[in-house]
Amino acid sequence: MLTLSKKVCLLGDFAVGKTSLVRRFVYDLFDDKYLSTIGVKVSRKIITVAREQDLVELTLMLWDLAGGEELTHMGTSYLRGASGIILVGDLTRPATFDVLPRYVAAAKQVGPRLPLLLVANKIDLLGDSEGDRALVQQVQALAETLCAPLYLTSALRGDEVEEAFRGLGRLVVEHDA
Repeated sequence: MLTLSKKVCLLGDFAVGKTSLVRRFVYDLFDDKYLSTIGVKVSRKIITVAREQDLVELTLMLWDLAGGEELTHMGTSYLRGASGIILVGDLTRPATFDVLPRYVAAAKQVGPRLPLLLVANKIDLLGDSEGDRALVQQVQALAETLCAPLYLTSALRGDEVEEAFRGLGRLVVEHDA
């Protein structure tokens, strides 16, 4: 079995749920107390990913970057060495998706071919209204524009959190081949 260790950065505005998603994935926990990340918080989790006829033991080094940064010089330095990017937006605050293309542009300066994945978090807080369905369609269109798989997640309930991180793990391993 091949063993790899890869750096993955989570990017998005403040309070979109980046830290909660990491906590749910790594520890299977949720805490509703909001604590803003200052700088970067690094967590890790080992997963197994299939590649061709083999299995890869992949250590994901998850860099949870502080939200709201416009990826200044210091912010882009956090992206150096990244093997993948998880973009996170908050479905209860549609404007958080508007800034994601700027994060992508900054990431592409550091790694032009970095695998991307889009996470629309807090799906548990959406209803079945026409407005909510239209919002999900807009987010799906953004994912297509960015050529990024989309996951509708809930850090609170765990919806698609594991799938999202494992999905990026597969993209990272494929990109590494």
